[in-house]
Formats: sequence, structure tokens, C-alpha cells
Amino acid sequence: MYHPENDNEYKGLQVNNGVAQPSIINPYLNRSRFQRKQYSVDEIVDGILAGNVTMLSQAVTLIESVIPQHQEKAQQVIERCLPYSGKSVRIGISGVPGAGKSTSIDEFGIHVLNRFGGKLAVLAIDPSSERSKGSILGDKTRMEKLSQHPDAYIRPSPSAGSLGGVARKTRETVILCEAAGFDKIFIETVGVGQSETACHSMVDFFLLIQVAGTGDELQGIKRGIMEISDGIVINKCDGDNVEKCKMAAQNFRNALHFFPMPESGWERKVLTYSGFYGYGIKEVFDMIYEYVDFVKENGYFDYRRHQQNKYWMYETIENTLRNRFYNCPVISDGLEAAEEAVQAGQKTSFMAAAELLDAYYKTLNTK
Repeated sequence: MYHPENDNEYKGLQVNNGVAQPSIINPYLNRSRFQRKQYSVDEIVDGILAGNVTMLSQAVTLIESVIPQHQEKAQQVIERCLPYSGKSVRIGISGVPGAGKSTSIDEFGIHVLNRFGGKLAVLAIDPSSERSKGSILGDKTRMEKLSQHPDAYIRPSPSAGSLGGVARKTRETVILCEAAGFDKIFIETVGVGQSETACHSMVDFFLLIQVAGTGDELQGIKRGIMEISDGIVINKCDGDNVEKCKMAAQNFRNALHFFPMPESGWERKVLTYSGFYGYGIKEVFDMIYEYVDFVKENGYFDYRRHQQNKYWMYETIENTLRNRFYNCPVISDGLEAAEEAVQAGQKTSFMAAAELLDAYYKTLNTK
């Protein structure tokens, strides 16, 4: 290493290089001991259908992987599991950060398993950092009861920058969980963002968790998230906060009067509960299953699922087109030059985008 202090102009100074540091990796490490066994598509599918959560987790990891070989293998698994899906009740849970979603899901899950039996899968979506692209994936630590229950499966997943805080691959994960025998599925989003349409388009009931002190009736009307919710619950209704929660619930009820009747014909309810103490949990799920029975009777349940399938077909088309565009060699080579031209003021962003698209179309025509 070069030290400027050793130059002739600094007479009398001398800095030694020091001792060379050894590698932090053990030279005797046997990496083969830590390599995970690779299972075939048949082995994974058979394990999922048998209810093996280890195989289910490996399949979900394949779905979330960006490696093309893993994606191809995951699609084969999904296609094989698709005939065994669609037999669950899917509940989406959203709310402002700090509303107590994870704590509530722990109480919700234990209540559902004790009351109705069956198996429960919780898909917790964790926000990804815009800088490091990493996620903490720590929601499971708040679900102490469910994490120890033999009939519960908790899978934290990174949002990976997808719209509305819902991981792009959550839809496929739902299919695998249903094939593994989970008849109840909770999908927890990262919180109210620009849009929760993605979560709403994969669940049967969309539950919005609120807390007291978030605004009056006018503020409630301004929030578009209320338009797509099927039920609203006010959390932390305990201790000295009971009266505030009751007032907040009344404010939300007043706000709902300004919204048009949803397509399902269901009149949305506003309830209060305490996720920490477990108060009012039974009433919340009485509302949810009352809604499920209501929409199954009038045919909206099946209609909504058909609409969701169509929505995800278009979402898949858009994602595939976007990925192919950015992975095209012509685009990857010219993208940096286009960015520099836009930043230098030589081109507008619209002109640069149009030129990149024209270049991409030409590559398609030459094939």
C-alpha cells in the first residue's frame, strides 16, 4: 500500500505496511456440507400435496427466485398444483404502519384454528429497502403463538418493490398453500401505500385495520383504501382508549355513508377490538364469515375470483413485457446513454423513451 508520508519531502517520517491479514474464510471449510439438496419437480409436488411444509417452503423459494432456471421449475410446480387449489378462504389484512397487524394476526389465527379447525397459512409481506433491496422479514417474531402451532404456516416474503406492498409472487404462493391443504390463508401487507389493489385482487375478504386518532369523517372519505375494504376494524380498544376507539368507529361509519354500495351488495361494518388482549376477535370473524356466506349465496364469491384471475393474467403480461424489454441486449446497451442524454438536457424523457421503444421494436421485427 502506498503511504504519502514515505515521500522524500517528508523527511524523518516512515510508515510501515504492517502485517498482511489472513483471509476471513477458513481454507479447510467443506462447502459441500452446507449445500442444500435439489429436489425434482415430482418430489416437490408430491411433498406439497402430502402437506410437507419443507417442500412447500422450497417451492416458494423457487417462486421468489430471479434465476431463470428456478422460475421455469417453479412454473412447472404451480401448473401441477393448480388443480388442487381454490378451496380456501383468503383474507387480506392491511392498515397503517403500527396499527398492530402482526399482533392481531397472531390472535386471529389462534381464534380461527381453535374455533373452525383446519390449517392456516400466513403470508406476511415485508417492505424491501429502496437502497439495499433487503428486508428484515421479522413479522414472524410478533406471531409467537402461531409460530408454535402445528397447523399454522408462516412465510415472510420481501415486497421487492412491487405495487401496493404485495410481493409479485404471492399469488402463486397462495396456489401452493391451497394445494398443501391450507384452507385458510391470511395475506398481510406492509401497510397502506399508493395502492392496495394488488392485495384486494387476490383475497375473498379485505380487512382494513385502523387505530383511533387518524382523523374525522372527511379524512376517512379521502382515503381510497376504504373503498375496496370489505370490513373495517379499530384496534387497541382497551384501557383508557376505549372511548376514543368507539368515537373513531362512529366517524368511520359516518364516512362509509358517502361511499356507493359495493358490487357485492354487502353493507360494510366497522367494529372495535383489542389485538393485544384478544377482546372482540369473535365478532370480527363472525363478520368475515357472514360476508363469505352472503357472497357465496348471491354468486359474487365466484364472480370475484374469476375477475381476479383475469386481473392477474394482465398483470403477468405487463410484468413479462417489462422484463423482456429491460433484458434485451439492445436496451441494456443503450439505456445508460439515454439516461446521460436526459440528464444533460439533450433529450426529454419522452423522446428518450420513444427511441428506446423503437429500438426494441426493431429487434422484434428482425427475429
